[in-house]
Amino acid sequence: MYGGDEVSAIVIDVGSYSCKAGYAGDDTPKCVFPSVVGSIEQTGDTDEAKPEKEADSGSDPKNGSKPMDVDKAKTKRKFYLGQEFEFRRDHMEVISPLKDGTVIDWEVVDNIWNHAFRRRLLINPEEHPMLIAEPSTNSGQQREKAAELMFEKYKVPALFLAKNAVLTSFASGRATSLVVDCGGGSTVVSAVHDGYVLQKSAATSPIGGEFLTDCMMKSLESKGVVIRPKYSFKKKEVSPGDYKVVDLDFPNTTDSYRLYCMRAIASDIKESVCRVPDTPFDEVAYANVPTTSYELPDGQTIEVGADRFKIPDILFNPYLSQTIPGIDGFGDSTSIRGLPRMVLDSVNRCDVDIRKELLSNILLSGGSSSILQIKERLEKEVLEESPQNARVKVLASGSSMERRFSVWIGGSILASLGSFQQMWFSKAEYEEHGVSYIQRKCP
Repeated sequence: MYGGDEVSAIVIDVGSYSCKAGYAGDDTPKCVFPSVVGSIEQTGDTDEAKPEKEADSGSDPKNGSKPMDVDKAKTKRKFYLGQEFEFRRDHMEVISPLKDGTVIDWEVVDNIWNHAFRRRLLINPEEHPMLIAEPSTNSGQQREKAAELMFEKYKVPALFLAKNAVLTSFASGRATSLVVDCGGGSTVVSAVHDGYVLQKSAATSPIGGEFLTDCMMKSLESKGVVIRPKYSFKKKEVSPGDYKVVDLDFPNTTDSYRLYCMRAIASDIKESVCRVPDTPFDEVAYANVPTTSYELPDGQTIEVGADRFKIPDILFNPYLSQTIPGIDGFGDSTSIRGLPRMVLDSVNRCDVDIRKELLSNILLSGGSSSILQIKERLEKEVLEESPQNARVKVLASGSSMERRFSVWIGGSILASLGSFQQMWFSKAEYEEHGVSYIQRKCP
């Protein structure tokens, strides 16, 4: 058991879109930065890749930016995170360490943690207990790998792994709820009862914010709209107030970086003009809907019509994605359920005794600007499919900050509670019982 001291615990949440880190007891995280990183493969000690604009990309091992060897052939990956990632570099690939909420590249996660500790929070991890948020469906192998890294590399005094759904529930002051997490990479519905996730209730869908962004981008491309990344042009003033767009040629830019930049613009279009329809989208009914203007970075103005309503409705009716040219689909698209169906399936997997309580405590979290519109539609459709005497209530914080950081805020609350201090998995327990003991300490 970890006795604790006056040093604050650190709460860290690496999501598919961003990493949030800060001190337990704070209202919001101290630092938020993209959880995707830039990577350049290099051989030996050469550093040929230079940014167009000089950024602070030193490789001082004290600040944790020194890359790690990938194999024995002296090939290594140099990673660019945070501000360093904002600049285009030749041959730089964009890598996400997560797929459907599961870590697929631990070296990248390690660098993200290191960047958060050494460069953003400016702390020595050996002096702070760590609370790490993890997906509700995380495997035992993934949990043990995280614990091993924390104790062996960062030598933390204590550790706790907490499920995302539990932390979201705590952030709203509830011990029992049905958590609907609309994330960047996926959507997850999980039941939380008395502070524990009911694993049998977990329902996941690959339809998240990034998939909707891809749908928006492909739909615009099919209509002839060309989204030009910001690095690929510059505006030149030919006369007062009149600008000409000049193309810039960077042949060594990777496809992954180009796609990342285009997605960033498409995501802003989605967040700016889209609205969740009150009723299921119908192509004929929305054919003559008024359009909304959006000015692209290169100055061209586009008009977005029915797509404003069609794209968000994919959350409720996934089959709509199959009508967008260029979207690959999911193989058997019938197995992908809409949000109301996921909620009802998750509730029905739980004991009959708690179903009513779950339906009246549906918590909606996510960073999208449309969350409050999703709330209204979800409540309406779940109510229509629920038993007659059921009371359905979908809850979402009125603060966009609280919705976006609900997992981190829940971790901040939990790790600062006096009654929680006996729950830590200490370094002494790790050394005595081994890494598998994490399964007992952090159920």
